[in-house]
Amino acid sequence: MRTLLALSVLASAAGCAAAAVPRPFTSDGCSLFPDGPPARRECCLRHDRSYWLGGTRAERRAADGDFRDCVAAAGEPAAARWMYRGSRAGGTPYLPTPFRWGYGWPFPRGNAPAALARAGDSAAPARAFESVVHPSTALPVNPGPTTPDLVLPGEPPTRKNYLIPAIEIAVFQIALNVFDRRILGEDVYGSNLATAWDHLRRGAWVVDEDQFRVNQIGHPYQGAIYHGSARATGLNFWEGMLYSNVGSLVWEIAGERSRPSINDQVATGMGGPLLGEPLLRMANLVLEGSEEERPGRWREFAAALLSPPTGLNRLLFDKRYTPVLKSRGAPRFGRIQAGGGGNSMVRDPRHAGIVGRNVAVADVSMAYGHPGKPGYAYLRPLDYFTLELSTLRMRRTHYANIMTRGLLFGSGYESAGELHGIWGLYGSFDHLSPQVFRFSTTAVSLGTTLQWRLARNAVLQGSALGGIGYGTAGSIVPQGDERDYHYGATPQALVALRLILARRVMLDLAGRGYHISDIGANKAPGEEDIGRLDASVAVRVFGRHAVSLNYLVTDRRASYAAPLLASRHQTVETIGVAYNLLTDLRFGVVEDD
Repeated sequence: MRTLLALSVLASAAGCAAAAVPRPFTSDGCSLFPDGPPARRECCLRHDRSYWLGGTRAERRAADGDFRDCVAAAGEPAAARWMYRGSRAGGTPYLPTPFRWGYGWPFPRGNAPAALARAGDSAAPARAFESVVHPSTALPVNPGPTTPDLVLPGEPPTRKNYLIPAIEIAVFQIALNVFDRRILGEDVYGSNLATAWDHLRRGAWVVDEDQFRVNQIGHPYQGAIYHGSARATGLNFWEGMLYSNVGSLVWEIAGERSRPSINDQVATGMGGPLLGEPLLRMANLVLEGSEEERPGRWREFAAALLSPPTGLNRLLFDKRYTPVLKSRGAPRFGRIQAGGGGNSMVRDPRHAGIVGRNVAVADVSMAYGHPGKPGYAYLRPLDYFTLELSTLRMRRTHYANIMTRGLLFGSGYESAGELHGIWGLYGSFDHLSPQVFRFSTTAVSLGTTLQWRLARNAVLQGSALGGIGYGTAGSIVPQGDERDYHYGATPQALVALRLILARRVMLDLAGRGYHISDIGANKAPGEEDIGRLDASVAVRVFGRHAVSLNYLVTDRRASYAAPLLASRHQTVETIGVAYNLLTDLRFGVVEDD
């Protein structure tokens, strides 16, 4: 604990460093090389600005290399070489010049953000854990998972820092542990060095029985914070997943007195990134949407709400590690729904009486990177994803639902210009609460997503996935050893279809199936089959406003090996009407022009 506290002090010191007084920015704009194309001037401006900011010797070399690549990309590879030789740090300019590009740049750093102001090459200790990835010279067709650090042509270099997210995760865990101790008590969260050593030396990993909302909402969001901290310091998706898994491991060993938990490790380490990456992409969409060179305060605030690590690191380090991640024109469609309805059927012989008839529903969904746009490439994990967050209120009780899935890596396909699709390996996280029971899974699946233009005014979109995950399910009012739920390996499948007619009507149909097996089960082993059918018809009334008729039915059939647990058959069927606010008049149809 004392070690983690020391790291937190170091992080605070990094954020409170005093800023040097900025000097005015000056640039000759390549006036000493007047015979080049206009694009060359932009290269010199960027180079001069880098020197104006100041930095370490490695950063000087990086800026010089960017300058050479920029001039070469402008169509002058020969000029790039001799301009680089004359303007590099420590080089000799061909003509006398007062500008820094001709003489290298001075120490100390004079114009960087306050959190990075340091003197000399010794700089910050964290700088030793930093690397720079420069833009590639060509756009690959399908890099797959082997090139996760890819920086595309035209994007700024990516600076990666491996120490800062470790510090941030440690500080977050200390704060969370202190909060839990004060609110929930010492019995579970009164951990210390002795309990951590005991977990390392003798602690067998178990399937724990903490509250469902803690295990299946709290832990995935905790993993999203870990993942976001890594992504907001320049690390790629897979490195972010590594940090979320290591962060979860540290918490399981040192954050709680209870035995380390297998299910918590899966939910935090694997489910966290699948939730955190869409939130990070949405935060960047908010920042990217600004018409100003620098996003305003309200946009920064909204982005921080979506992805707190993004907001924190932009506050501490400005754009050094967290520049706006360009969406590259990714197609996107968002929808907000608010409405009400009623339960037309509730089947639960033991506890049907606790379920009311009338319900109120709110829903927010986002589809990002749907196939169909020429030139949009799927180069990084979750360049395609969908995210749906909804809440249902009944008798002063709230039920939360989270569904997200995204393409981890894959490739595209098309046919005759009318069919566009992607296929590959998907990751998904589902958390659903159909009033009388609830279930959650983290999974990987093989699948495809497509858009098919059937006619001029008829477009079909859809996804089909099949894979394996680790899931849990149980009744909201448990029986005997059932506690809240039981765990097991979970084969699952999804088929989702959307038909858009004349930009006026949208028909949605989505079917999900889950089989929670007794492999990896806890002390209440058994098997469960869960099916969910979601259908709706939405009609756009005017502008971005639409109304929809929604139908949802979820069915669970459970049988247990434990003698004290009876089999369960539970069904909830709901019909409702909702107002829809759309982000796209075309219901998300991706145009090919």
